[in-house]
Amino acid sequence: MRPNGRHTAGVSQLSALRAWAMGLLLLSAVAISPTTATAVPSQAAVATTHVYLLRGVLNIFSLGLDTIGARLQAQGIPVTVANFVSWSSLADEAATAYKAGRLKTIVLVGHSSGATALPDMIAKLNRLGVPVKLAIGLDSVFKTKLSTGAERYINIYIGDGPGEPVKRADGFRGKLDNVDVRGSGVGHISIDKNEAIQRRVIAEIDAAIMRSRAPAPVAEPGAPRSARSAAATAPRN
Repeated sequence: MRPNGRHTAGVSQLSALRAWAMGLLLLSAVAISPTTATAVPSQAAVATTHVYLLRGVLNIFSLGLDTIGARLQAQGIPVTVANFVSWSSLADEAATAYKAGRLKTIVLVGHSSGATALPDMIAKLNRLGVPVKLAIGLDSVFKTKLSTGAERYINIYIGDGPGEPVKRADGFRGKLDNVDVRGSGVGHISIDKNEAIQRRVIAEIDAAIMRSRAPAPVAEPGAPRSARSAAATAPRN
């Protein structure tokens, strides 16, 4: 007996609806979990914060970071949007501002190759004695390891695409969250432009700024034992 065409079409439509619903649920989870804070940080906290957003290759595929930057600026949060190749000079700039007392809270966000560059930027800042409050990577395209610490590192990646989970290496300090958004309908080129992802990124940044107090200094390699011990035992937010 040949299957009823109308029944077959109905099953196909139902399967498509189920897939769409699952994608919507995944994106909703990314948007609201684990951070649900909606309050805007105080101007006092914002004044000593800077968010560095690193675009990927060719500087044209990560324009969602420009949107995130504009939304942060609308809250009064200072931002710099640049190509990932600038990560080293940006680290020097951030370190100078931090040591001059103009900057207390440093946040890094990267997409694609910009996400891949984040551990290098964090490591350089740590070597310069500068802590990183929060780093968020969006679909890093190469195997990425964290050998030194941001207070928190969130890696949002597409597990069945080019993205990779971030691994802990020896010496890593801080909290690492790998968030796999496979099946949500976002792709490598669109992940930074997705509304739910952008809301998650901004909510995490706002929450980090609101938690900020004067961060504990990061001991440089070769620093005296007492300095390293003080940094290790300093209270965390």
